[in-house]
Amino acid sequence: MSQSLHFFTPSSNISLPKHHSSLFTPSLTTSNRPFAVTTKQRFFTIKSNASSSSSDPKVLTTDNGTAEILSRVSQTPASSTDSSSIEVDSVTEAELKENGFRSTRRTKLVCTIGPATCGFEQLEALAVGGMNVARINMCHGTREWHRRVIERVRRLNEEKGFAVAIMMDTEGSEIHMGDLSGPPSARAEDGEIWTFTVRAFDSPRPERTITVNYDGFAEDVKVGDELLVDGGMVRFEVIEKIGPDVKCRCTDPGLLLPRANLTFWRDGSLVRERNAMLPTISPKDWLDIDFGITEGVDFIAISFVKSAEVINHLKSYIAARSRDSDIAVIAKIESIDSLKNLEEIILASDGAMVARGDLGAQIPLEQVPSAQQKIVQLCRQLNKPVIVASQLLESMIEYPTPTRAEVADVSEAVRQRADALMLSGESAMGQFPDKALTVLRSVSLRIEKWWREEKRHEAMELPDVGSSFAESISEEICNSAAKMANNLEVDALFVYTKTGHMASLLSRCRPDCPIFAFTSTTSVRRRLNLRWGLIPFRLSFSDDMESNLNRTFSLLKARGMIKSGDLVIAVSDVLQSIQVMNVP
Repeated sequence: MSQSLHFFTPSSNISLPKHHSSLFTPSLTTSNRPFAVTTKQRFFTIKSNASSSSSDPKVLTTDNGTAEILSRVSQTPASSTDSSSIEVDSVTEAELKENGFRSTRRTKLVCTIGPATCGFEQLEALAVGGMNVARINMCHGTREWHRRVIERVRRLNEEKGFAVAIMMDTEGSEIHMGDLSGPPSARAEDGEIWTFTVRAFDSPRPERTITVNYDGFAEDVKVGDELLVDGGMVRFEVIEKIGPDVKCRCTDPGLLLPRANLTFWRDGSLVRERNAMLPTISPKDWLDIDFGITEGVDFIAISFVKSAEVINHLKSYIAARSRDSDIAVIAKIESIDSLKNLEEIILASDGAMVARGDLGAQIPLEQVPSAQQKIVQLCRQLNKPVIVASQLLESMIEYPTPTRAEVADVSEAVRQRADALMLSGESAMGQFPDKALTVLRSVSLRIEKWWREEKRHEAMELPDVGSSFAESISEEICNSAAKMANNLEVDALFVYTKTGHMASLLSRCRPDCPIFAFTSTTSVRRRLNLRWGLIPFRLSFSDDMESNLNRTFSLLKARGMIKSGDLVIAVSDVLQSIQVMNVP
């Protein structure tokens, strides 16, 4: 029997008859919540589907004494349709069939694609291993090379049933090394003398010579300065300047990678005047952005963002170049300027990346963990997805197993409830990309399971983010639905969304159960694949929620992904509502 309820509530105190209160209590108070909700005077539609032997209409009493009748609505017959008319990631489908709802991983995984993983079979192996987003780094490779990677990922989605999104990462204007003229990497040993130069070479360059992209490099550095490569992965001391060449002695050995970022320190302080004068988006970046718009990437990540103005400018440019485009802009937080203007940057962007490698080259190392936690928490509060990146499993570039410290680092990012974790060199040019991805997946699953078993809900204030009354209603509905899901221990949350916004609000609450996000747009489905806890489906749906639910149940049962008796809560941005029901 399907029952529906419509009521107005002038306050947040709602009482149910005693025989209903233990089953379903749509209270909007904030006591004993794993997240905070601000209640206001709002109109809600809440529906519950439960079997009842009574033929009498049920009465709900609000605090102003007005009784509302729970009128029955006839159940719409399940539509007979082929199970292929719903699209879901094939790996997730297999997990649901094998292990059930609670087995699904909530933390998303981003893999940087490089020479080690650019083939179709290698990309498929990453997708099977759990890759949700493929990142292409415009610091490396040609646009034609990146175009082929994009084509392979799109083909993988079409032929193999994945929904892997594509993120294009711009190079930025910061000072960095050039290519290594042949080898994919080089090792600098302790005490070796290397030359950093701004000269261009027509013939093979001398041994242990590295080009620098900034013409004023030799003028700006001084003898005695400390030069950090890739956030300190290798360190040099400047010992001599000869025209355009800077001679340096290696003081901390390590692996040199092409186009690694360079910073230099003097008397214990970062020398940043020149970097501050460089534009955030370089002329090359604008050409790469045009390329990304043409190729239809899902995300564009902007390096070394200094202010919200840059993000707003880029969004306006994307809108002007492609009016139908819904490319999301990700701000990379990797500089002192980014931290100074953090909240305004995150508000302006569609998400953020904690680029810890370059960030650790600009602030003291001991401040990086607290900066990471601050960024992760702020992004969640402002309902923006956040990626923790850089050096998660750095040792796995060369070795098949990670250090225990790296595993602990990954665990902490999962515990902080970051939306996604990212592999860089580990998947782009490492010797064990599949094993590195397996480590991220297995650690994420284990920490998430431990979190749920121990009921380790940490209270977090979730401020209102709605800019309109309708958005505020959606926000309240999602907060309430997530709390109900935890209290009732439901198997899954269903959300029907056209834009993805309501799905993102549910993700922000970090409920215990997985969130099935149904959208009719392929691009929205791919973008949702970056959000914590969301399992995005492509499904055409109508404004009739009863029909949508029955059709969804029919399709998912036909695929073996749900079974009769499973308890779900459904919300929708088509009809702002909460519906609680067992799968028939």
